[in-house]
Amino acid sequence: MIVDRMSHPTVYGARAKLGVIVPPTNTANEAEWNRLAPAGVTIHATRMKLHTDIRSAAGKRALLEDVKRHALDLAQAGVSVIAYGCTAGSLTVPAAELPDYMERETGSPCVTTAQALVEALRALGAKRVAVATPYHDALNRHEAEFLHAHGFEVVSLRGMGYGAGGVAEYRNIARVPASEVHAFAAGVMTPAAEALLISCTDFATLDVIGRLEAETGRPVVSSNQATFWLALRKAGIVDRLAGAGRLLAQA
Repeated sequence: MIVDRMSHPTVYGARAKLGVIVPPTNTANEAEWNRLAPAGVTIHATRMKLHTDIRSAAGKRALLEDVKRHALDLAQAGVSVIAYGCTAGSLTVPAAELPDYMERETGSPCVTTAQALVEALRALGAKRVAVATPYHDALNRHEAEFLHAHGFEVVSLRGMGYGAGGVAEYRNIARVPASEVHAFAAGVMTPAAEALLISCTDFATLDVIGRLEAETGRPVVSSNQATFWLALRKAGIVDRLAGAGRLLAQA
């Protein structure tokens, strides 16, 4: 006779299990989340095609169908929260539109990276932001429009240009070393900004956030850090985590 243990927590995820949907080439999101996860919190990922058109009616329908399917797959693992860990693919207006849809379809708490960036900047009290991305100009403009629509002023914005020659270029992003990420982001920062936003869940940022905050005196928000923070809080975990910026340490 088997023992029914369904009322018990899983062995490794006794506090929370965080599910995350990432683009197929992304190799930074899971790595950074696993570094951030406190004891008793586990990370469970699935991959979904990159949706580059989320503004047309057909493009948005395709995104919703895909994200629903992958979110339902994650829900079978009994995860505490489901996150869509892609900045560009979640820049819907309003920011809550996509996570609200995911919640209706799965019955689970859900977050997206774009939503998390908005919530993180608001939690830090920042309205004027400098934005550093690995993206090309068209995607940068889309992100700036998204931020403006949610009440933020983009006082400085620069991208590395990846993606202008096609989506295959995005595979370069996770290969940009921390030293280059630091120098690039520092060059985008300006005294007029109340926070520095480093966008893209495939951009390796954990090793530069603290240094940039110390140098600029301003909070630094990154895509993976913010999404992890919001997912953790949605799961009811309020631990203050050192070493990854003011957001996780204080908010």
